[in-house]
Amino acid sequence: MSARPVAAGRARLALAALAASLLASCGLMPDILPSAPRPTPIADRAINLDGSCAQTEEDGFRERARLVVRNNQVQALSWEITVGRKGSCRFDLAEFRQTKTRPHIELVARDGSACKLLVWQEPRRITLAHSNCANRCVPRGIDDQAWPAMFDPAAGGCARNL
Repeated sequence: MSARPVAAGRARLALAALAASLLASCGLMPDILPSAPRPTPIADRAINLDGSCAQTEEDGFRERARLVVRNNQVQALSWEITVGRKGSCRFDLAEFRQTKTRPHIELVARDGSACKLLVWQEPRRITLAHSNCANRCVPRGIDDQAWPAMFDPAAGGCARNL
């Protein structure tokens, strides 16, 4: 038997496994491994927050975040992250426009870059995160070390890391 039919058979098996995985992730096929945890969806409820979080960690990581949301509409946003002595990132609402309100809030940069800010609510915290925002950080590339801000939905201050 030549190597070519064996390789083709392996490729078909890999493709079939990938297709089964994709179908299962879309809910079109029952789970093959019933013990595998499924991600829980983001709750589709209105986010309301008058949040202000300022904290400094022992390693020099510092954040100052102000986020005001009324019925999933961002009213105010100012966020500065300092990654120790390595660099910092800054985000202001005027530089973004809101494009999505449910099930999470999404804001995209007005400058046409791929930078996005995302806000979602879990039972014990409201998270403000960034994606593809290297151009908002000095030096560029420090954004992968700049963690999300988390707010306590009841008190509006910094949420405890749980």
